[in-house]
Amino acid sequence: MAGLVIAGIFTFVVLISIFLGVRLVPQGSKFVVQRLGKFHTVLSPGLNIIIPYIDSVAYKVTTKDIVLDIPSQEVITKDNVVIIVNAVAFINIMHPEKAVYGVESYIIAIQNLVQTSLRSIIGEMQLDDALSSREMIKAKLKTNISDDIADWGITLKTVEIQDINPSNTMQTAMENQAAAERLRRATVTRADGEKQAAILEAEGRFEASKRDAQAKIVLAEASQQAIEKVTEAIQDRELPVMYILGEKYIDSIKSIAVSENSKTILLPADIPASIRGIMGSLK
Repeated sequence: MAGLVIAGIFTFVVLISIFLGVRLVPQGSKFVVQRLGKFHTVLSPGLNIIIPYIDSVAYKVTTKDIVLDIPSQEVITKDNVVIIVNAVAFINIMHPEKAVYGVESYIIAIQNLVQTSLRSIIGEMQLDDALSSREMIKAKLKTNISDDIADWGITLKTVEIQDINPSNTMQTAMENQAAAERLRRATVTRADGEKQAAILEAEGRFEASKRDAQAKIVLAEASQQAIEKVTEAIQDRELPVMYILGEKYIDSIKSIAVSENSKTILLPADIPASIRGIMGSLK
């Protein structure tokens, strides 16, 4: 009986030892092994043998790319505008022993490092530059933190700026500013239109006045030429002039007689004498 008990205990210890000494590391992971509390080695994916009771797996680290969400934070730009920024970082652990022994928590450390760098970079930029220069911010951010996290055995694959938004108060101010700018442009456009219309109207009046003046000059010249020709034709003979004026006078009286508004017609007693009087007054 004692022999069986000893054999059973021995078998149990052997099985436990085998269980503790054999380690299967899955693909995409690495195990950090400590020997008597001190770093010893890193186990790669596959079947690995360690010394039971002496060696122990202290950390299990993934070798896949890790996506780190950088929480949103308020950042003040160079022109004292508050904007809200968040990002996402993609990292890969190249040396697990440095990642677990070099910093308490590499995830928290990297998140804080990215946030601090973002505040520093955007704090040196104007609002308009910060809103339109994501690629430049990304490049500076990657340069700033790559060297720091390299000491922890971690590589920064890339970092992306997800959102850069002004604060709610600033958004309201920007919307008001945009509305005011649109109103100003509309006012300027309307004023320019009214100005052009006034100029065109004034030019039209000027052109019309100019044409009227030219027409009057033409009529005056025509009248002058007509008077000169009549004067040349008449010379000192009264009878033809009296006949012409008498004829015109009679035609005018006829027109007045047939008018609906005509009530009384007065005719001179001596038309020839009247014509002579008119001619005498013209001399």
